[in-house]
Amino acid sequence: MTTLVTGATGFVGNNVVRLLRNAGENVRVLVRESSNRRPLAGLELEVVGGDVCDIESVRGAMKGISQVVHAAARVHIGWTGLEAHRATNFEGTRNIAIAAREANAKMVHVSSVDALGVGSRDLPADEESPRQGKIPCSYVISKREAEEAFLAEVNRGLEGVVVNPGFMLGPWDWKPSSGRMLLQVAQRFTPCAPAGGFSACDVRDVAAGILSALARGTPGSNYILGGENLTYKELWKRIAIITGGTPPFCHAGPMLRCVVGCAGDVIGKLTGREPDINSAAVGMSTLYHYYSIARAQTELGYVVRPIEESIADAWEWFQAEGYV
Repeated sequence: MTTLVTGATGFVGNNVVRLLRNAGENVRVLVRESSNRRPLAGLELEVVGGDVCDIESVRGAMKGISQVVHAAARVHIGWTGLEAHRATNFEGTRNIAIAAREANAKMVHVSSVDALGVGSRDLPADEESPRQGKIPCSYVISKREAEEAFLAEVNRGLEGVVVNPGFMLGPWDWKPSSGRMLLQVAQRFTPCAPAGGFSACDVRDVAAGILSALARGTPGSNYILGGENLTYKELWKRIAIITGGTPPFCHAGPMLRCVVGCAGDVIGKLTGREPDINSAAVGMSTLYHYYSIARAQTELGYVVRPIEESIADAWEWFQAEGYV
């Protein structure tokens, strides 16, 4: 049995690939010709060149495949780039789902909690919570559309499930992605943390949850793969303690958020390239992205480790790979 993994050079996909290989499973990866293949070095894989946006290359990569983990995605929290996000997140997901259905292969679509609704500090959201409250930025819109495209193929006979990971930390974050926050807190003093919070988890636990969903998930279902619900300030303090950084001492207030967000928007308009810090990203950071993982625990046997272990292992990996 061979598993096809998309997004194998990214944070989630790379951890899924390593977990499969550690279990002795055969793995094929679909990789763009322009992608940096350093994350795949030393791994015994079948590498196929192609792009999720090209359905013919997807169909070629799907030949002889029995199951698929679709982790490829474009991620930028901002107002711009909607068409680019749709091309990868919506069209790419639809192409993979169509090809998987045609090949009679099982599939897990790796979405995000950002496609779901918003919870609160007192009442975390779950898979059935109303999908409202999120900032309607390009990423959120495209990930919701991607889920719709995927579920349309499930309705046509595809055997597949959706997983919605939370905020992940851990090793093999090559880009880096969410690890940029860890590196910033560890290396640069930021006195004010964002006002909101998130469900912090380990990418290795998410990878295990993905494979469990592939084996045991109920077709058409969503599974939240989150962890401990923490404010930014709480997580940043834990990061600072483990890495030797300086913890924040306050939350960013409304005035500071407005200034920083608007400044990012202006810079984006002047340069033609929207920075990571913009009013959409600032708005998202004020929300409590708190989630219940009860369904994944009950149906998938999903287990989460202490976030302190994730921070320590991520920090050790970044140091070993020369990011520090």
